[in-house]
Amino acid sequence: MTTFPRNAPALALGLLAAGLALPALAHPDAGQLHVHASAAAAAAASVAASTPAGGPLLAAFGQSGWAAAFQAGFLHPLTGVDHLLAMLSVGIWGARQPQGKPLPLLFLAAMLLGTLSGVAGLSIPGLEAGIAATVVLTGVLIALAARLPLAIGAAMIAAFAVLHGNAHGHELPLAGSAFGFLAASGLLMAAGRWFGRAAGADMVRITGAGIAATGVLMMAA
Repeated sequence: MTTFPRNAPALALGLLAAGLALPALAHPDAGQLHVHASAAAAAAASVAASTPAGGPLLAAFGQSGWAAAFQAGFLHPLTGVDHLLAMLSVGIWGARQPQGKPLPLLFLAAMLLGTLSGVAGLSIPGLEAGIAATVVLTGVLIALAARLPLAIGAAMIAAFAVLHGNAHGHELPLAGSAFGFLAASGLLMAAGRWFGRAAGADMVRITGAGIAATGVLMMAA
């Protein structure tokens, strides 16, 4: 049986708090994404150059357009509170489900389909409100410790993922970006799953309530 350190809930909440601070770095609109991607690339280059292997690494990889697209895609879920909370929530809620282990992989697969729809130019009416609603609903499910049949939970998670993927596809229509935000989304869901398994039931419920409240605020904004 897997054991977790006693301070795991506190560490997970610290991770969640850090994640919630990241939207301060978010791009004001999708049209200015290239500015922030360039800044992120410059920061990454500075860090890499300061390491012993940084110079060769940059020479081999850092100047690639694919690498820049990957960086932009990877940062995208981390700099938007809606995407960040949704990914964490899916991980947390899935960890509390009796058969929730495949839900994160299902989410990533459905997100990829949603991304392809966005790249193809398909627009989903009320997309932003729908994404905020996914945050509210997953937060409520966590707060209520709701357990759903696998088929219903999977269908709901897949629908949520299509919404998020469609938004990503419109804003970052590059293959490298897709790999980047899928990787970041997977890591966020893994962090959420760790928290969902490590934290006590009351702390998970409180976290879910906070996520739902944040989603309501996003919908009202």
